[in-house]
Amino acid sequence: MKRRRVLACLAAGVLVTALCAALSRAAQDPQTQERYLDQVSPGGPDVRLVVFNPEILCIQSLEVLRKNGNLNIPNLTVIGVYHAKQSVNFAAAQRYVRERGLVWLKFHEVSAEISGPAVFKKNACTPEFEAIAAKTDGAIFFGGPDLPPSLYGKKTNLGTAIADPYRHYLEVSAVFHLLGGSQDPGAPALLDRRPRFAILGICLGHQTLNVGTGGTLIQDIWAEVYGKTCLEDAIDLGPEQWHRNPYGLLLPADNIRNYAVHSLSLDEKGLFCTALGFRSSDHPRVLSSHHQAIGVLGKGFRPIAASLDGKVVEAVVHEKYGGVLGIQFHPDVLARDGELPCRQKPGDPLTSYNAIMAATPPSAKFNEGVWTWLAARLVESHGK
Repeated sequence: MKRRRVLACLAAGVLVTALCAALSRAAQDPQTQERYLDQVSPGGPDVRLVVFNPEILCIQSLEVLRKNGNLNIPNLTVIGVYHAKQSVNFAAAQRYVRERGLVWLKFHEVSAEISGPAVFKKNACTPEFEAIAAKTDGAIFFGGPDLPPSLYGKKTNLGTAIADPYRHYLEVSAVFHLLGGSQDPGAPALLDRRPRFAILGICLGHQTLNVGTGGTLIQDIWAEVYGKTCLEDAIDLGPEQWHRNPYGLLLPADNIRNYAVHSLSLDEKGLFCTALGFRSSDHPRVLSSHHQAIGVLGKGFRPIAASLDGKVVEAVVHEKYGGVLGIQFHPDVLARDGELPCRQKPGDPLTSYNAIMAATPPSAKFNEGVWTWLAARLVESHGK
C-alpha cells in the first residue's frame, strides 16, 4: 500500500512537472498568445506593426516583403488583429505561422462586442484601439470584401456583397478612433497623441480609411462612373478603365485572373512626387481588383493619384497626419504573386505581372516605393 502511494505521488509529481513545463513553453511561445498586446508595454525595443485581418495570404505577402528587403526593419514585430466573430478561421493562419517558425508574427484577438450603430462612437472595442495607438507604431488595413453601405449612409446596391460585417465594424471603428471623422467632429482622435503613427490602407483598406472618417463609396465603378452594366460593354472601355479584369469574370480561362493592370496619373504636389521622387509625367502601372471606389472624401483626406481619365481616386493622404496613406491598388499581391503566369485577355502571350511592370518603368520601382515609404514611416513613428 505504502509503495503504491509513493508511486502515485511520483507519477503526480511527473505530471505536474510536465504540465508546468508545457505552460512555461506556452508562455514563451508568442504564437500561443492570442492577446499579444496585453503582454507588452508602450515603447519597447521592437518596431511594432499591426495588420488587420491576418489571413494566410496577407502573411505570405509580408513574408516575401521581409525576405526581399522591402520591409527592411530588423527588429520588426507584426501583430495580426482580428475580431472573434469574423468569418475567417484564423486558427489556420496561426497554425501556418507556427509551422513556418514565423516568430516575428503574433496574434491579438478582439472579442468585445461591436455593431454597426456603435462604430462611430466610444464602444466596447475602444480600449483595443487605444492599446494599438499607444503600444504600436503603425497599421496596415489589407484588401477584402465590400463594406456595408449602411456605414456610409447608403442603401445596398444589388451588386454589393457583404461577406464579413464584423471585420468591417472593427476596422472602420479603428479608423474612426485613430483619425477622427465627420460623423462626430468633436470626438478626439487617438493620433493627436501620435501624429507620426504610420497607416497604410490597401484596396478595401483604402476605402475603409475613407468611410471611417465620414466619406462615401461608389458601389460599382462600371455602372456608376461609366454607365456600363454588362461585362461585354466594360471590356469595350479598354484596360485603363477596367480596375478589375472583366475577362476573369466572363471567361475564367487559363491564367486569366481578376486582377487588372492599368496606369496612374500622379499629383505633382502629392507624396509620390514630393517624397518618393516620381514625376507627374510618370504613369506607373499598378495591379488592382476592385469594383468600388471612393466617392465623397472622408475628413482630412486629399487625393494624390487617379486613374488616367481622372474618374477614379487611386491614392489619398491625410493632411493632418502625414504617415497615413490609402492606395486603391495592390503592391502586396504584386510582391506575393508577381511571378505567377498570367494573361490580361484571351490570346495574349503568357507573361507575369512582374514582367509587365519591368517593361513599363517606373512601374516596378513605384510599387516597391510604397513599402520603402511605409518602412521609413514605421521607424520614424517608433522613434517618436
